[in-house]
Amino acid sequence: MPHAHESKEPSMESYAHPPAEDPLFGTVTVELDHEAGTLVVHGDAVPRAEVRRVGGTEVESHVPIGTRDPERLVMDVGGAEVGLRPAKGFLTRGSYRVDVGEHRFVPVSLDGSRLSRGGVVLGVFVSTGDGRVSAEWEEGRPEAYDAAVGYALAAAFGTGAEPMWKLTLDAVLELWP
Repeated sequence: MPHAHESKEPSMESYAHPPAEDPLFGTVTVELDHEAGTLVVHGDAVPRAEVRRVGGTEVESHVPIGTRDPERLVMDVGGAEVGLRPAKGFLTRGSYRVDVGEHRFVPVSLDGSRLSRGGVVLGVFVSTGDGRVSAEWEEGRPEAYDAAVGYALAAAFGTGAEPMWKLTLDAVLELWP
């Protein structure tokens, strides 16, 4: 996913950052290994969430988990496999959405992505693409499952996207000889 700070591309290696202190769910730990294609989110008050890239997948360096291909990714939350459906990501912020069951995760600014469940906004996540994630929750109280999904998607796919005009311009310029 494109980031506002293109020149500061994070080096993609294994990370186990100091745990995030979530305002509602306390300590949340994110472990991202770009090379191995694994991501684990866990905490005292959130169920364990895992995203794994299937072996042999061609790795895209600009995606923290390594791919947006739904056929090449598996996600478990609380020990149960869930359907993970990232969109391709091209000319609009909405094209970078990721769906997991009733949850939708979509960029809303240069650096933030909104998590909603059944159309109800739960909060906004910010991640630098290197495993560091922060959450700002809306008034309606999200559940621990929502937090696990949000942290996992933010860390696996990064957050935010350039505005449509910038994405379009970049795509046109890439085609220019």
